[in-house]
Amino acid sequence: MTGMRHRTALTITAALICLPVVVAGIEAARYVAVNRSSDTIVSSGETREYTLHVPPGYDANRPTPLVITIHGASLWPAAQQALSQWDRVADREGFIVAYPSGRTGQGPRHFDMEDAIFIADLIDAIQRTHNIDPRRIYANGVSNGGGLSFILSCTMPDRIAAVGLVAAAQLWPWSVCRDLRPVPMIALHGTADDFTPYRGGVSPKSWILAMRLPGIPEWTANWARRNHCAPTPVESRVASDVTRLEYTQCAGNAPAVLYTIDGGGHTWPGGRDLPEWFAGKTTRTIDASSVMWSFFKDHPLAAK
Repeated sequence: MTGMRHRTALTITAALICLPVVVAGIEAARYVAVNRSSDTIVSSGETREYTLHVPPGYDANRPTPLVITIHGASLWPAAQQALSQWDRVADREGFIVAYPSGRTGQGPRHFDMEDAIFIADLIDAIQRTHNIDPRRIYANGVSNGGGLSFILSCTMPDRIAAVGLVAAAQLWPWSVCRDLRPVPMIALHGTADDFTPYRGGVSPKSWILAMRLPGIPEWTANWARRNHCAPTPVESRVASDVTRLEYTQCAGNAPAVLYTIDGGGHTWPGGRDLPEWFAGKTTRTIDASSVMWSFFKDHPLAAK
């Protein structure tokens, strides 16, 4: 992955503004080439983009886990790839990663509830070309992508074994969820997140997201009730700035876990830095992708 891929949209934009017009045009073209999605499928009559990362040790004769990681609003697959560093974990642990792309529509690239159909079609397409273990398909995402991961747990609980939420923007109410089975869930969220406030309410950056959001501890408790867990969670400190809260004794061995990052911003713990003035602090004491994978591999779908 080149250095250009690792830059955020804001960094690229600032750099282009400072360059002469001719150089800016060259840099813009190079940026588009590097950040173009690698694959497409047709879903609901529309061409949709995604990027697929297959680890070097992939064996077509062995069923392989699939991790679907979903970008936030205004981002894109290559940005999620750089932000989350899922490829690094996939190469070490031997699983495939899919990075779906949201629609642009009338505004920034984003995901809607209807995109659950796209993700289902994407899984089908990857299963046609790769040997995917149907019991080990996982979904996770950041911000808007975390919200869609919740929707996937509701619409495809028979296919999505577990989900992960990072700085999730829960834009949809629990009433949209069919609750067909308890789904294991792991969330990571910073207390200084100005986009999706940890305690809920309207974002301080309401010019970006002007709606009231649920508090993350409350949301986690609701997920624990959904999974019929014991009402009192187990709390532990795993790093100087990270607390882990786990609801245990859940139906179907489906715990609900929340990692709270003291002072953490709207960022991916352990991932690529975003501009701190805009997104807040990125902690280095925990690696969200590695932590999620450890959780995922312990929670495959039950054998039928």
